[in-house]
Amino acid sequence: MATENFVVLKNICKRFGDKTVIGNLDLEIKKGHLVTLLGPSGCGKTTVLRLVAGLEKPSSGQIFIDGEDVTNTSIQQRDICMVFQSYALFPHMSLHENVGYGLKMLGLDKAEIKKRVDEALKVVDLEGFGERFVDQISGGQQQRVALARALVLKPKVLLFDEPLSNLDANLRRNMRETIRDLQQRFNITSLYVTHDQSEAFAVSDTVIVMKDGDIMQQGSPTDLYKHPSSMFMANFMGEANMFEGHYDGEYIDIHGYRLPAARDNVVGIEPNDYQIGVRPEAILLAEEGEPCQQCKVISAAYMGSMYEVVVEWQNHELLLQLNSAQFNANFIDHAYLTINPNGVFILPPEQS
Repeated sequence: MATENFVVLKNICKRFGDKTVIGNLDLEIKKGHLVTLLGPSGCGKTTVLRLVAGLEKPSSGQIFIDGEDVTNTSIQQRDICMVFQSYALFPHMSLHENVGYGLKMLGLDKAEIKKRVDEALKVVDLEGFGERFVDQISGGQQQRVALARALVLKPKVLLFDEPLSNLDANLRRNMRETIRDLQQRFNITSLYVTHDQSEAFAVSDTVIVMKDGDIMQQGSPTDLYKHPSSMFMANFMGEANMFEGHYDGEYIDIHGYRLPAARDNVVGIEPNDYQIGVRPEAILLAEEGEPCQQCKVISAAYMGSMYEVVVEWQNHELLLQLNSAQFNANFIDHAYLTINPNGVFILPPEQS
């Protein structure tokens, strides 16, 4: 089997008793890429991660890592490491001992362990912290220790199980940047599980969205947001204002408002009636416009960097997200909307 796809799941089915949680799933991860499984609770993403890890066995199907069939091998035989939500650090050990634990189990000598642990702690910006204990460092630093413990083993595959869920918003942002930087720097093939879309978008080469044990869509973060394949995906990827509209091959008509179709958004779409989606950030307000653009501002909530605005237009209530600098108090009395074509998508006909 070609190793360009470094991790391959073929026709995977997983049942717990009479319940099928994963049904006939195929998944491929290229060498050096980070792929994220994203979806609501209970969608099967953690089960897939555990199957790759060897913590669960598939009911049917095969799992390959680096061209080798590992379907029936143990976690110890797969040369993988896992970064957990709970960090899973040993409180009675120093950070140096925590990071070096796996190397000690492999039988490396003390000098080699010290060298590799010191290097790993330096990589995660914890140089000089080796003699501290878990209760002497912050949650973000604990997650860095867990990451160092995985990196020091130089695994073939690195698995992340909701690794940032226990951190506050600022630490999550910093840690996802650290994870992405280190994954790319060391070119480690990685599988990441999260329910947080912004987290998935920040760290991933490819995002796979799951629902009820099935893959709904996969692609780059940009592709998933700009080209959802179904109503589920349109809503799951963020807020979307949905309309019945028409595409004539050049223009999109939404209730008499015609706008040129962005070329990238209509690839393979034939002229017809469709469900048209408009992202909230693609709608702007102006004090002048055509009659078909006139709308009424119902509410405007100040959110700091932006306003969340609800307007009534053509008997629809629309959600807008305006940069704070773009909002004008005069809109309360007179407002006309304009739509950026780049924020418009057309659902495929079978999903309309």
